[in-house]
Amino acid sequence: MAEMVNVAVDAMGGDNAPAEIVKGAVEAINADKRVKVFLAGKEPVLKEELKKYSYDAQQLEIVHAPEVIETGEPPVMAIRRKKDSSIVKCMYLVKEGECDALVSAGSTGAVLVGGQVIVGRIKGVERPPLAPIIPNIEGVSLLLDCGANVDARPSQLLQFARMGSIYMESVIGVKNPRVGLVNIGVEEEKGNALTKEAYPLLKNCPEINFIGNVEARDIPFGKADVLVCEAFAGNVVLKMLEGVSDALVKKIKAGMMSSLRSKIGALLVKPALKQTLKDFSTEAYGGAPLLGLNGLVVKTHGSSKSVEIKNSILQCIAFKEQKINQKIKEQLVLED
Repeated sequence: MAEMVNVAVDAMGGDNAPAEIVKGAVEAINADKRVKVFLAGKEPVLKEELKKYSYDAQQLEIVHAPEVIETGEPPVMAIRRKKDSSIVKCMYLVKEGECDALVSAGSTGAVLVGGQVIVGRIKGVERPPLAPIIPNIEGVSLLLDCGANVDARPSQLLQFARMGSIYMESVIGVKNPRVGLVNIGVEEEKGNALTKEAYPLLKNCPEINFIGNVEARDIPFGKADVLVCEAFAGNVVLKMLEGVSDALVKKIKAGMMSSLRSKIGALLVKPALKQTLKDFSTEAYGGAPLLGLNGLVVKTHGSSKSVEIKNSILQCIAFKEQKINQKIKEQLVLED
């Protein structure tokens, strides 16, 4: 019998909490019997939401957390002062070994601070990167960092590459993943001081399949499986891709409804278009893991609906079963 994967879920975090968070948690446990969810939040509110659904009660436990960390609060202060908040309660469940992972759509700052301060870094990891999966025409890529380390050092980019390679191969199933350094040109000498210093470190690392620099325009075409950069550049790349994707969808829909002829054509292409848009949706891939911690911390979009919460919970199964943290320790602890 497969070992249970215990996932702490911040039920009060995000724009659509608690309704969509609770719904996603129930969908996850109904989809996979290997998962048990520890739902952290205001107990009376969560019990009322859970009345809407049918599920195996043995797969879900409520953890009463009367406080909520709001998005605009200073994260360090909030983590220290709100010990009974849903995010902090989830962090301690992971730290104390009761849960293997946590999922939150709440304050990004609080998740990042709590992950490092409460859950703690794996020995040898300099900085944990936030690593979302982004779709491309070939499949998907892992982008790291996209929000945790704005001012990274070359040695940290090397660690991002190594941890990202482990994740892509073990969780996503990409063999010998291609690692690219996000830059303003493909030539080795291009870039700022950070990328120029990081390039030879990546090039001379035998543990990764480094293919050189990758320009932003090549990212949607799947040139690399692991995209390495500091968080400022990574966040710009991520938000630009999301914005362009949303703009194109709106433009296509408007064009299809512009005339009778286009409406008829829309009916013909609707099945193929629907599948294409589904392939480029980030919801299907869950949230962004904060790699390099002693437990798995997954940050989802603040606007997450139930499907993204569900998939974020389910991605924790592969993380545990593939022993990602153990593989990271085996590679990086020797550097300490």
